[in-house]
Amino acid sequence: MTGTDLSMDTNLKEDTGGVSLWKDAFRRLLKNKMAVIGGTFLLLEILLAIATPWIAPYPFEAQNLELWVEAPSMAHWFGTDTLGRDLFTRVLYGGRISLMVGILASLVSVLIGVTYGAISGYLGGRVDSLMMRIVDVLYALPFIFLVIILMVYFGRNIYLLFVALGMTQWLTMARIVRGQVISLKEKEFVQAATSMGVRKSTIIFKHLIPNCLGPVIVFMTLTVPTVILEEAFLSFLGLGVQAPMASWGTLISNGVEVMEIRSTVLLFPATALGLTLFSLNFLGDGLRDALDPKGAKD
Repeated sequence: MTGTDLSMDTNLKEDTGGVSLWKDAFRRLLKNKMAVIGGTFLLLEILLAIATPWIAPYPFEAQNLELWVEAPSMAHWFGTDTLGRDLFTRVLYGGRISLMVGILASLVSVLIGVTYGAISGYLGGRVDSLMMRIVDVLYALPFIFLVIILMVYFGRNIYLLFVALGMTQWLTMARIVRGQVISLKEKEFVQAATSMGVRKSTIIFKHLIPNCLGPVIVFMTLTVPTVILEEAFLSFLGLGVQAPMASWGTLISNGVEVMEIRSTVLLFPATALGLTLFSLNFLGDGLRDALDPKGAKD
């Protein structure tokens, strides 16, 4: 058997094992009822967010001051806000913004953190030490103030919000991936690739990072609710999404102002945010258990 045939045979076995591992993890995930409920709720929520422009009963910016903080009714299921806008419509559109910020900012953090951590862990030595000291320094900085400074300096742009929140969440991801890579780089498949003269970049991005996807996926599901909460906090301070757009954070901020007059203005967006955060945490816990190598032995 030639070296090429042996390499192809090894890759085939690895691929088969990989598929089996992911299928086994998916089966264990389905046994976790809370994770399934959380995942189903999130899927329905995402589909609802996508369909919002077609199912929302009113334009999200339409105002009618005569309907100031109206109670829920057949015409306005969640009532109206302080400008007479339909609250049900605003919650739907707010969900789009909050979910988009959470998911895209988490993807930014994954992209930076995975790349940084994999390079640091694989190169090791002084390079690893220097890169990790940079992470330690950044950890010492109050990240929420960094986001506020970026938003104030560069302007309140929703796309900048994605980047700013993502850039403050990559540090833990980098440490997780670095630890995984350090434990994997001494494995036989990495040593074989090195002895065959495979480039370092290829080893990092095609051999090491794919084998770190389990912890990365789990941590990302836990990063999304963190980012959503941070965006809600910034919006509550008036530094997040700007009018006439709204996120759940801005809706909660508006609801606080009139909660003593009409509590439903606060209740509905706060409930939507709370259910989303619970669902993400349930799904994250389920994925962590399903992808745990010890769980595969049970």
